[in-house]
Amino acid sequence: MRGFTKFALQVVPTVLVLWLVFLGGQCIAQEVDVPTGHGNGSVVAPTGWAELIAPVQQRIDLKFYGFYIGELKAPSGQFDATFRATKFLSITPSYLYYSVPADGLNELANHSGGFTNTYQEHQFRIDGTVMFSVHKLEISERNMYVRRFLPTYVYGGKSLPEKEINRYRNRIAIAYPLGVRGHIWKPFASYEAFYDQGSGWTKNRAWTGVTVPIEKHVSFQPSYMWENTNGIKDVRYLMFGLIFKMPSRN
Repeated sequence: MRGFTKFALQVVPTVLVLWLVFLGGQCIAQEVDVPTGHGNGSVVAPTGWAELIAPVQQRIDLKFYGFYIGELKAPSGQFDATFRATKFLSITPSYLYYSVPADGLNELANHSGGFTNTYQEHQFRIDGTVMFSVHKLEISERNMYVRRFLPTYVYGGKSLPEKEINRYRNRIAIAYPLGVRGHIWKPFASYEAFYDQGSGWTKNRAWTGVTVPIEKHVSFQPSYMWENTNGIKDVRYLMFGLIFKMPSRN
């Protein structure tokens, strides 16, 4: 097992870089909210993802993510830089790119043939997260500002123009570490609300799961996420993730 961990820490950074390069051609993220009408019902979306955490200083971590939402045939890529300003406060600027194929958009809108082109979006975000503990219960609140760069796309024969809008996201989360056979498992749950400029409160997201250590620097995270967005089907994500943390050089 030690040999596996060493191998993973050497190989995973290269694999994720290649993965993110691949994502640049044909992506989507967890921001599946493009259609503006229909969308009754729900879709179940098995989702695989990987995260690489690279500590660069005692208070700074770089994080790279790759996602793939199976039902919508859509991957995405994200980069974060987390700065721990104090014991209780962290600041994270980040970048996200995703694209949604036309058939994925039509599935979400419950409207065949409404979309004819792939939708692509860039997002630049910055958030502040306050974290504290009550006994062992970990509580956090994240406030995020998002600048969304929306492209020109066609829906129902009508061309919608390119534009930039602002988004606000607020997330409250809890986690509780549990000792299981000498390892720390961490169940968690969160609720998040989204506010889009010009549209109001457009999305709600509830997420629960558990982080399970496999090795010292590798964890597995199964989880379930429910997402309700105005104008599209509800999305129920069945998520399976691997988290790799490189050893600190300090």
